[in-house]
Amino acid sequence: MSAPDPRANPILLGHEAAEATLLEAIRAGRMHHAWLITGPEGVGKATLAFRFARRLLAGVPTGDSLAMDLSHPIFRRVAAGSHADLKTIERERNEKTGRMRTQIAVDAVRDITGFMALTPAEGGWRVVIVDGAEDLNQNSANALLKILEEPPPRAILLLVCAAPGRLLPTIRSRCRRLRLSPVPDAAMHLLLADYLPDLSEAERGRLVTIAEGCPGHALRLAGEEGLTIAALVDRLLGELPAVSPLRGYEIADVLGRSETGFSTFMDLVRAGIAAAVRDSVRGQADPEQERLVALRPLDAWGELWHGLTRLQDETERFALDKRQAIVTSVGMLTGGR
Repeated sequence: MSAPDPRANPILLGHEAAEATLLEAIRAGRMHHAWLITGPEGVGKATLAFRFARRLLAGVPTGDSLAMDLSHPIFRRVAAGSHADLKTIERERNEKTGRMRTQIAVDAVRDITGFMALTPAEGGWRVVIVDGAEDLNQNSANALLKILEEPPPRAILLLVCAAPGRLLPTIRSRCRRLRLSPVPDAAMHLLLADYLPDLSEAERGRLVTIAEGCPGHALRLAGEEGLTIAALVDRLLGELPAVSPLRGYEIADVLGRSETGFSTFMDLVRAGIAAAVRDSVRGQADPEQERLVALRPLDAWGELWHGLTRLQDETERFALDKRQAIVTSVGMLTGGR
């Protein structure tokens, strides 16, 4: 099975401290009007936001968790997107092109003002979740700032954001920040055993390693040939520096059959480099990581990592030739051999 949509996901592991903070805020009755929930992609930010929203809409919890039974009317209505006191703002699909927009439109944010100004339909709170707040453009960010400057009573704004540095400083300063750390390996193994029972224990273990504490990332990799591409990356890094000049073209041919192959490949190459250097500095590297790191000075690995990041970003942003970008990335890894 795959993980449910965050609004319908009853499972959240590894974020007990964040849940305790939110529970304390609910029970204290001194709720901040805006929360900024940050952390890596796929770590569980949106799942926590909807979990928090359900509890706000249902009233003060009696237990020590934000968890709610799936049969609870509030859970079912939030999952169905039909609760009158909850509104979700996120990137929408362009009706003309059929593709997802790259930004959150200003009109969507302006709708928040009217929604939050209304009296809660069920006498509790009005809750707005902005999922992917880093995708606000300048106009939508300014519109959101106006809401934060004059928050209405009995209204809560939850900003879910993987890149808080892209938000206006004035938006960040008006929110109570809650950062989610990567999920511990033990919790990751439990989640993936539940969501991916058909995979072997070794395959799930590999996903735990490359997902770096982000369950959503692990599930995306499982559904996008991530394990196959991870094996390809492992082989490439293991062959360095003795890589044939044709290797880049061979990899490009393999990845060309996958719509997400380029992004996954580049992400995993950079993650492999980062993990090897990090573990080496900490004295925790395995022999293969030590062999890899010894090929270059540490500052050269940093420059290479940033170079690969720029290459991926420019290729994706400007729709450049992914095949050529793969060939270029392999050339960068081999030092132009």
